[in-house]
Amino acid sequence: MVFIGDFPHFSYLSSSSTSTQEYRHIVRILGNDIPGEKKLLIGLTQIKGIGYNFATAILDTLKISPDLNVGDITDANVQDIERTITDPAEAGFPRWFLNRQKDIETGQDKHLLTSDIPFTLRNDIERERITASWRGYRHMSGLKVRGQRTRTSGRRGGAVGVAKGGGAAAVPAKKSSGGSGGPAAPQSPTGAVAAAPAPAADAKPEESEKKE
Repeated sequence: MVFIGDFPHFSYLSSSSTSTQEYRHIVRILGNDIPGEKKLLIGLTQIKGIGYNFATAILDTLKISPDLNVGDITDANVQDIERTITDPAEAGFPRWFLNRQKDIETGQDKHLLTSDIPFTLRNDIERERITASWRGYRHMSGLKVRGQRTRTSGRRGGAVGVAKGGGAAAVPAKKSSGGSGGPAAPQSPTGAVAAAPAPAADAKPEESEKKE
């Protein structure tokens, strides 16, 4: 189907965007395997660093249908998408649309993707710690950094509250050291062996000889 005239919202239905390419169950875009049955708009959001708005802007710029299945796009579409994602400024995206503005090392506006996001985050936190800034101290202490309240929130990590205490653990009973196999000596509740009762002081000794 070909439209005559200017129909920007239906330009993706033109014959230039359709082809006889076979359906692919897995499409690899920027090192990410995306299932072919997903819609292209949702499939692009599986790439770390690309959200719903960014994916919508990419497809609108390239005039590709967002409802098209990932497995139906052509190799040319994949190359155009990768080129736009890796260099959005060249495609005409505004500066505020990027997630890394005025990089501290290069001073350039970039858009970080995939593994570059956690790597850059770790470097930024380590730089704050080395310079001993207030943000660095907060990071080292595991506390909130952006001025949030911590009286009733941020309770994870570190020493918080009082640990629940229980009763003292019972001491296991000791076995008798005698080897005769007789019954064990009686024990007190604390685990100590009970001492034998002492003889009474007023007990009289038995007479050894009877009077004749």
